[in-house]
Amino acid sequence: MSGDEDFFPEWFRRRWRYPMPNLMEEFERSFEEMFKDLEIPKEMIREKRLPTGGTEKEIGPFVYGYSFSVGPDGKPVIREFGNVKPSLRKGAGGIPKAGLDVREEREPLVDTIVLDDVVKVVAELPGVEKSDINLECNGKSLTLKVENANRKYFKQLDLPVEVDPDTSRASYKNGVLELVLTRKRPGQKSKQIRVD
Repeated sequence: MSGDEDFFPEWFRRRWRYPMPNLMEEFERSFEEMFKDLEIPKEMIREKRLPTGGTEKEIGPFVYGYSFSVGPDGKPVIREFGNVKPSLRKGAGGIPKAGLDVREEREPLVDTIVLDDVVKVVAELPGVEKSDINLECNGKSLTLKVENANRKYFKQLDLPVEVDPDTSRASYKNGVLELVLTRKRPGQKSKQIRVD
């Protein structure tokens, strides 16, 4: 007998003696355990009528992601986005238990780029119109809020340097918002910046 002929019968014998656990069932059990205490906003639960006359419950959408980059100081910068955030809750006996917080509005992916004279803020906002976007800036922080029938976004951002909100310019194209803010410097007057 060749080595291959010896291997396969032995492999099959071992397989029957020590059956492998069904990994998908194990995965589904852990997924259900993780989501059993999840509080879902009412707006994210809908019933859909099926062609057969029955109904089906739809839940979501759930969005979570992160981006990784290296900051100007050489340190890693990790930014989360979406409407699902990991959290710790009190479990049995007061022991912290990992969970998830779900919000109706999504936190968009936002990058802040500090240049010599300006601060650029780039936010991904797919699925909305320019008229849906509301921006508020007090010079030290920026609030981005979007609400329409299909999407809701919200992001409160502390700016790395003080800016002059009166000279800001914004453009929105293909789901990407780009905001350019002039840096405020002591004793320096603001100047207008035009973004094409």
